[in-house]
Amino acid sequence: MVNTRRNNQGGEELPPPPPVTMEQLMMMQTQLLQQMAQNMQNMGQGNGNAPPHVRDKRGEFLKGHPPVFKHSADPLQADDWLRAIERQLEIAQCDDKEKVLYASGQLQGAALDWWDSFRFGRTEANPITWAEFRSAFRTHHVPAGLMKLKKKEFLALKQGGMTVAEYRDKFIQLSRYAPTEVDEDGKRQELFMEGLNDGLQYQLLSHTFANFQQLVDKALVIENKRRQMEDKKRKFQGQQSGSNSRFRTNPQ
Repeated sequence: MVNTRRNNQGGEELPPPPPVTMEQLMMMQTQLLQQMAQNMQNMGQGNGNAPPHVRDKRGEFLKGHPPVFKHSADPLQADDWLRAIERQLEIAQCDDKEKVLYASGQLQGAALDWWDSFRFGRTEANPITWAEFRSAFRTHHVPAGLMKLKKKEFLALKQGGMTVAEYRDKFIQLSRYAPTEVDEDGKRQELFMEGLNDGLQYQLLSHTFANFQQLVDKALVIENKRRQMEDKKRKFQGQQSGSNSRFRTNPQ
């Protein structure tokens, strides 16, 4: 006998519902478990049982191996330190207070003495901002007068007894003191050319270079070729001198 159901409205007998398959049963069970897990998570967050993850900004800052600063007679080294520190602070997403705290923690020696003096001599009650720290640090460690002296040194730079590679490195190092004088590639080429020795200048003046690096590369090639020619000349002169000596000592 087939099981039937009665319709409450019309009293008609209805066929039984189709049996639930094992696959449907497993799917229903999975959905139920997922819903329960979601409800438990929502309840936990609502009750404060699952606090949000707190980032260790100090640890993230130190992972970048921020440099320590003590003292330097070269103002650009102080400026480099400030840039490196600021880059690590930005990566760690530090706020203004954290920036001052973590950056000052990398000061040692004379630099730390300056920082202590600056803090204790400050009369304002408000916390020191990062902008204030940067300005005070640069004023003390990157003085404008020394920057001007370094700029004059750059503008008077000559190759002299340096190799082209040594002159290039010195040129690039000092050019940071005169940013407006080298803000265009043409200016860099002109200043670099003026500082080269006369022989190299003469050989390079007839060429036009697309950029500063091409000028440097050509100067290096010419210098290397001249060195090879001078070595050959010395060897030849040495051979000639040896031959003449043997001829003079040869008995008559």
